[in-house]
Amino acid sequence: MALLKVKFNQKKRVKLAQGLWLMNWFSVFAGILVFSMGLFLKIELRKRSEVMDNSESHFVPNSLILMGILSCAFNGFAGKICYDSLDPAKFAKWKPLLKPYLALCCVFNMLIFFIALICFLMRGSLDSTLAQGLKNGMKFYRDTDTPGRCFMKKTIDMLQIEFKCCGNNGYKDWFEIQWISNRYLDFSSKEVKDRIKSNVDGRYLVDGVPFSCCNPSSPRPCIQYQVTNNSAHYSYDYQTEELNLWRRGCREALLNYYSGMMSSMGAVILLVWLFEMSVMVGLRLLHTSLESIANPEDPECESEGWVLENSLKDTFKSTLESLKKLGKFNQVEAGAEGAEGEEGRKTPAITTVS
Repeated sequence: MALLKVKFNQKKRVKLAQGLWLMNWFSVFAGILVFSMGLFLKIELRKRSEVMDNSESHFVPNSLILMGILSCAFNGFAGKICYDSLDPAKFAKWKPLLKPYLALCCVFNMLIFFIALICFLMRGSLDSTLAQGLKNGMKFYRDTDTPGRCFMKKTIDMLQIEFKCCGNNGYKDWFEIQWISNRYLDFSSKEVKDRIKSNVDGRYLVDGVPFSCCNPSSPRPCIQYQVTNNSAHYSYDYQTEELNLWRRGCREALLNYYSGMMSSMGAVILLVWLFEMSVMVGLRLLHTSLESIANPEDPECESEGWVLENSLKDTFKSTLESLKKLGKFNQVEAGAEGAEGEEGRKTPAITTVS
C-alpha cells in the first residue's frame, strides 16, 4: 500500500504546482536568510579569533553559508520544474531528472537537520576553545612591544568592557600571570625585587587587575590594586565589594553570547528544514501524479500521487534486499576474477616422446 496516496484531477494538479512554485521561491529567500546568518556568525567569530584556540568553531558558519547557497540553487531549480509542470509538453523533459533530484533533496535535507543539531551541541567545543584561547590571550596582555602581539592588550580590554567580564573564569585569574610589562617596572625598587624573587618563574605577580575589569556602577573609585588586601583601603572588604570588579569570567560571558546566538540560529534552521521537507513531499506528489496519468493525451483525466509507492516497512525491506543483492553481485564478480586468475596461472603439462 502506497504511503500518502492522494487522488488528483487537473485542477488539483495545477493548484499543487502553483503552490509549490510559490513555496520554492519562499525557500530561496529562506536560503538567503541561512546564508546571511552564516556570514554574520563568521564575522562575529572572526572579531574575537585572537581569544579562540582553534578554527573548529568556524565549521558552523561555513556550513550555513554552503547550505544557504545550495538552498537557493535547489529551490530555484525546483521552482522551474513546478512552473513547467503546468504544461505537459514542457514537463516531459524534466521526467528523467526528477528521481535523482529528489534523492539529492533527501541528502540535502539530512544535512540541514544535521547542521541544526550541531548548532545546539556546539557549546562544549566552544567552551574548551574559549578557555584555552583566553588563557593564552591573557599571557600576551603585557607584550605591547612584541610584533604580532601588541594588539592583545586592546583586544582583552575591549572584550572585558563590552561583555562586562574579568579574566578567564574570574578576576583572580589575573593574580596568576604577570600582566604588567617589564618596561613599566622599576627593578631598583625593593618591592619589585622581592616579588620577582618570591616567584619560582621570576614573574612579577600582584593581586591586581587591568582597569577594564572595573565596574563603572561601583559607588566608590575602582580598586584594581591590592584587591585582596582589606587593610590597604578604608572601609573595604574584597569579599563583599561585589560592585567593585566584574565577577563574571569572560569565558562564561562569551560562551553564553555565542551559544545563545547559535541556539537561535538552530531553531530558525529547523523551521527551514520543516519547510524544505514539506516542499520535497509536495514535489514528490506532483511528480507521481503526473507520471501516473493513464492517457497522456488527456491531461484532464484523474491520477494518483504518493510519497512512497509501498509502505515504509515494504520500502525498507526492498532497500535491504537491493543492498544484499548488490553485495552478492560484487562477491560473485570478485570470485570470478579470482578463478580466472587461478586458471591463468595453471600451465598445461607437456609430454615429450623420444
